[in-house]
Amino acid sequence: MAIWSSLSRSFQRTSNFSQLFKPVNSSKLSQNVIAVRNMSGHGPKMFTITPSRFQWHKFKDMFHFYVLLGAIPCLAVVFYANVFIGPAQLTEIPEGYVPKHWEYHRHPISRFIARYIQAPPQQQYEKCLHVMYEENEKAQIRKLEQRIRDKMAERNDYIAWYYRPAIGKYYRVAKETADTLEEMYGD
Repeated sequence: MAIWSSLSRSFQRTSNFSQLFKPVNSSKLSQNVIAVRNMSGHGPKMFTITPSRFQWHKFKDMFHFYVLLGAIPCLAVVFYANVFIGPAQLTEIPEGYVPKHWEYHRHPISRFIARYIQAPPQQQYEKCLHVMYEENEKAQIRKLEQRIRDKMAERNDYIAWYYRPAIGKYYRVAKETADTLEEMYGD
């Protein structure tokens, strides 16, 4: 914007069109452009045009924001857990008491994660068993299909083990129509 205003000032002063269309010296473009501003009659002040630092300032702002939002609270929680709560101590288990799964962890943060975030080990075990059961069922079905293909190849048979379900409504309508026609015309 400063370049446009300096161009307009030079155009107003000279009002000579030939001065606007002169070839530009490339060595002057590489130097810093200095524009003169006359503010409030206090004399000329130098105004150096520099590249924008908007992206750098935006990066710093976002970095500080996320550090304050994430890192500082996490560090405060870790500091509090280590200083004021501390690691768990081994003690005898009372008679008839069954410890919970999160009580086996030593550090308070890992106990919190095991209690409220992660699934219990029994649940993980059941999930694993279910996956193994499903894979076993798929393997048995694949084995049965392979046996069927082998038997069909052995007997030079055709593929006839599929089933096309018929819709009962249309079957009943067709049967009633056939019965009506049979009654009207006979055998």
